[in-house]
Amino acid sequence: MPILQQASANTTALIVPDLYVQIVPPQNLVLNGVPTDVVGLVGTASWGPVGQPVIAATMSDYARSFGPVMARKYDLGTPMAAAVQQGAQNFRCVRVTDGTDTAAQLGLFYNNSPSGPLVLTARYTGSFGTQITGAFSPGSQPNTWRVTVSLPGFAPEVFDNIGGTGQAFWQAVVVAINNGQSALRGPSQIVIASLGNAFTTMPTASTFAFAYGTPGTDGAANITAATLVGQDVAPRKGLYCLRGQGCSVALLADADDPTQWTTQAGFGVSEGIYMILTGPAGDTVADAISTKQSAGLDSYAAKLMFGDWVWWNDQANGVIRLVSPQGFAAGRLANLSPEQSSLNKPLYGVVGTQKSGSPGTAQNSTYSEADLQALFAAGIDVIANPQPGGAFWGMRAGHNSSSNAATNGDNYTRLTNYIAATIASGMGKYVGQVITLTLFQQIRATLLAFFQNMLSQGMLGDSGAGVPFQVVCDSSNNPQARTGLGYVQADCQVQYLAINEKFIVNLQGGQTVAVQLQTLPNGQIGG
Repeated sequence: MPILQQASANTTALIVPDLYVQIVPPQNLVLNGVPTDVVGLVGTASWGPVGQPVIAATMSDYARSFGPVMARKYDLGTPMAAAVQQGAQNFRCVRVTDGTDTAAQLGLFYNNSPSGPLVLTARYTGSFGTQITGAFSPGSQPNTWRVTVSLPGFAPEVFDNIGGTGQAFWQAVVVAINNGQSALRGPSQIVIASLGNAFTTMPTASTFAFAYGTPGTDGAANITAATLVGQDVAPRKGLYCLRGQGCSVALLADADDPTQWTTQAGFGVSEGIYMILTGPAGDTVADAISTKQSAGLDSYAAKLMFGDWVWWNDQANGVIRLVSPQGFAAGRLANLSPEQSSLNKPLYGVVGTQKSGSPGTAQNSTYSEADLQALFAAGIDVIANPQPGGAFWGMRAGHNSSSNAATNGDNYTRLTNYIAATIASGMGKYVGQVITLTLFQQIRATLLAFFQNMLSQGMLGDSGAGVPFQVVCDSSNNPQARTGLGYVQADCQVQYLAINEKFIVNLQGGQTVAVQLQTLPNGQIGG
């Protein structure tokens, strides 16, 4: 009595009399939406891998992977810290350098020179490695030694019971640090060990500090926006390291060079990512509009923030400093459902902006209606206070950089990318199947179920005219001339929810106004 998977045997050519049980899988796939809260970040750091996307959820995660937030332009941790304050908690971080980065290094037991018996090198390049410390002390077992390596933010690494004499001892130290000693004590995540010279020297109970060795450098002095964009050939660098990472929103930290804007927008289109761009600090409305037009930026895949940078309380460095608005915008969008707009949503951690004045000054400027009209007509958003909902900081337009009124909302970009990415992630299973009416029905049922789930969660809707989506996948759009060549087509139409941007309340008041009273359904009297 064979048990078979459906289509694993030719059931029209069975010979042996028997009971054949076929396992038939569910006929329709179920599409589960892709995450829309993943923020991609590209910038410089003082520690960590270069050109590799690293997952982080909190600033503690960031510190372990990339060191502290640095009070400088193009810093990777600064926009992440601002985004975390908006509720974002799912990041893909990419560190870039200008190629001059070096790793801190220390030679032990020979005046800190590499000619000593042991050389320790920081696992990653950057100035943070200069803070590595450690100690040699007697091991738990007789005639052995213990090596401890420490770095702020990391649990101390202890390599115990290392024995031997001469070169054999130092080789054992190298093996313990680089390969680990057990499943519980794996390789060091802080340093890499190598042999030096003077192998006859044995350790003494002592401490060591990389501050007395060769310091590491960050490779951040010559960074430009082009460096952050990087290259799309192996090995990928910069922005292109975010390919395939599932990011829904991304930014290049402080990349205010307009010559790189359309490149970022193009990447956003190809990857389904909402790119957050920024103008230079202290920009003017007229210059921002002219620069955007000259750059040729007109894309639903990019949100251009006006160069009115934000005064922000950098708790890591204990200063209030001027930072790009990108992190606030990215964090707010990532913490919204994709059908929502960033318009009139509170931003947290904003002390002030260049327009409103430096903290502690008496200046308190706000944007005029004419300024806002000019910026929004040009496809530029801005962080401002007040908002339509009250005296709080927020994004004043909720628009992307597109000049098309049908596609210039945050909600269009994010919802379109969400639907497209979800279909791309789940519908591929139908490729390779036999083209039949049943296949058409399965494809249509899968897509309809996904859109119905969105409707039931309030992500789609209309004004009561009917179901806000339609899927056609049958012989009407799949004639035999096409299916004979291996094509199958599903045509989807989806109506998005609109955003209330211009709320008009008509008020007629006066002592001569006559109000027609009527009885409401609940029995109350009203106009």
